[in-house]
Amino acid sequence: MSDTPGTTFGGRRAVPPNNSNAAEDDLPTQELQGLVPRGVNLQDYLNVVSVHLFKQRWDSNKIDHHTDKYDNNKLIVRRGQPFYIQIDFDRPYDPRRDLFRVEYVIGRYPQENKGTYIPVPVVSELQSGKWGAKVIMNEDRSVRLSIQSSPECIVGKFRMYVAVWTPYGILRTRRDPETDTYILFNPWCEEDAVYLDDEKEREEYILNDIGVIFYGDVKDIKSRSWSYGQFEDGILDACLYVMDRAQMDLSGRGNPIKVSRVGSAMVNAKDDEGVLVGSWDNIYAYGIPPSAWTGSVDILLEYRSSEKPVRYGQCWVFAGVFNTFLRCLGIPARIVTNYFSAHDNDANLQMDIFLEEDGNVSSKLTKDSVWNYHCWNEAWMTRPDLPVGFGGWQAVDSTPQENSDGMYRCGPASVQAVKHGHVCFQFDAPFVFAEVNSDLIYITAKKDGTHVVESVDTTHIGKLIVTKQIGGDGMEDITDTYKFQEGQEEERLALETALMYGAKKAVNTEGVVKSRSDVDMNFEVENAVLGKDFKVTITFQNNSSNRYTISAYLSGNITFYTGVSKTEFKNEAFEVTLEPLSFKKNEVLVRAGEYMSQLLEQAFLHFFVTARVNESRDVLAKQKSIVLTIPKVIIKVRGTAMVGSDMIVTVEFTNPLKETLQNVWIHLDGPGVTRPKRKMFNEIRPNATVQWEEVCRPWVSGPRKLIASMSSDSLRHVYGELDLQIQRRPSM
Repeated sequence: MSDTPGTTFGGRRAVPPNNSNAAEDDLPTQELQGLVPRGVNLQDYLNVVSVHLFKQRWDSNKIDHHTDKYDNNKLIVRRGQPFYIQIDFDRPYDPRRDLFRVEYVIGRYPQENKGTYIPVPVVSELQSGKWGAKVIMNEDRSVRLSIQSSPECIVGKFRMYVAVWTPYGILRTRRDPETDTYILFNPWCEEDAVYLDDEKEREEYILNDIGVIFYGDVKDIKSRSWSYGQFEDGILDACLYVMDRAQMDLSGRGNPIKVSRVGSAMVNAKDDEGVLVGSWDNIYAYGIPPSAWTGSVDILLEYRSSEKPVRYGQCWVFAGVFNTFLRCLGIPARIVTNYFSAHDNDANLQMDIFLEEDGNVSSKLTKDSVWNYHCWNEAWMTRPDLPVGFGGWQAVDSTPQENSDGMYRCGPASVQAVKHGHVCFQFDAPFVFAEVNSDLIYITAKKDGTHVVESVDTTHIGKLIVTKQIGGDGMEDITDTYKFQEGQEEERLALETALMYGAKKAVNTEGVVKSRSDVDMNFEVENAVLGKDFKVTITFQNNSSNRYTISAYLSGNITFYTGVSKTEFKNEAFEVTLEPLSFKKNEVLVRAGEYMSQLLEQAFLHFFVTARVNESRDVLAKQKSIVLTIPKVIIKVRGTAMVGSDMIVTVEFTNPLKETLQNVWIHLDGPGVTRPKRKMFNEIRPNATVQWEEVCRPWVSGPRKLIASMSSDSLRHVYGELDLQIQRRPSM
């Protein structure tokens, strides 16, 4: 019985799927056509003795291709740009009678028409956009070639062979791992889909291995550094492994749209055994709390070595790892933070906050949540699948929120299309549009089952969208790339366009806002430090000549940064009498003991104040979130900050609380200065200080950063960082 592969591939294809960069099959060293006549010795034809790839960090291949920072001793080049190799033969090469070519192969089942087997012809002149090899030196027994790859070439790790033609067939070099060549996306090449024309932007969005992630609250923006580490040892292989785990066909790996979409699915572990398990419930047994990570390197290396999802991540961790993945492969990328981000479960462009008749929020009816902030990524690429004008930054999000075509992933969605309301264009534009444009609608659920719209807030969601500025640690406001200014004609037009393209809006809220009340209410929360008491001040202003009595209620909740309430720690009702045209203040003291025992790792407190004017039955409602001020980790350095020189790094932390901290982990990271490290302390007593010293030997010069985090059972999100200037080693 013949052994046919028909059963394996379901009768649809002659070749198995080629979806693993790691899997390989050696090409034969001889492909002879028939028998070789007696007396003919194949050794008389041109034979390859050795191949030189010029792959050292200081060689022009790596410097010209901006790959000299990769801690990897293989040749790494970017597509669409020439690089140099040298082949030594056993005798001088004569172009009139000798014929050879270089071959690049990827995967186990290479095919020329799929771009997985690439025979590179020797040509007299290199042609833009095409593979080719030009002889630039032919001396003695050595030939030096300038090889140019196609700007649409597959991105991955290729095996390289040299094949020599004889009248009797092909003679090919043996498989040699030393000649393996990585080919990456090329933002420096005009014909590449990820081409970026500004050098400062390329330095930031491709070559910068340290970033800043913004979090906190729109009125109290916090930032923390993140080590992307895209050039660290093993990270490039880990990123290729991520695509292998997704069983992504190799022929699609030259397309940044497909690569970024697969990445957005694979960085989270939901439904595909991807890189990171998400957890938002404040219970992190058998894993590391999201706030403890200082960068992506540990996460990706652990995923590669264990081949199992790493625990745990939240939005900024997913975004940090995804940014590493994109930059490592050569796709320009940045992390953006959207303050007051709508997670619109039914994509109806409105966040429905249901109130009970006494003014309290109904947790039973309120299903949509407003995240205090949400981080996602933007990747830069052309979009030939969309009409002209929708290329450039694309929103991609790897935090598992909603299903997209059967998997937890989001994007790439054109930011320009989102801004103009063209949500019909793939991928997931309606979800991103809702994240930044939804209306906040307060609805009173009456006991008789009817719903009354109390007020509509069209400006709360997508209040501020930011990213790290180019060349510095400051913040750049990019809100206007996602939306027109509130109230502008263009903004209404974008919304109408989105509705026309099928974004639903359930309740017609036009003109439903009730007549304005005679009484204005506002409240402020004073700067609150973790472990200390603080005040909430509620103010009432009576703008009429009537006397009013008011029944007011303050509710303080511990919330996840996703806007979901965990527990109410404070509720206080009070009555206020307002004389005509008068102003009144009411102060509520919040004691540390009321919130400390319940605190979640992000230290978010959410206050909701509702007040009913008894005479007019008007309901006034206001809500605010605050982030408690948290202590910092302190980093100090002794010794010379120079490549190859030892320096001593001291990390210290003082416990400011009145309770003992248990199971304390301190993490230290700094790309190019130290590999990620961590140390455990069983406990830190109140006001006690712990110190940890490590010897580091930097291997990268220039501006660097050390980043530390502290996490314990009861206190997390504690960070510290130190800027360093590492000097080059003086040449002898």
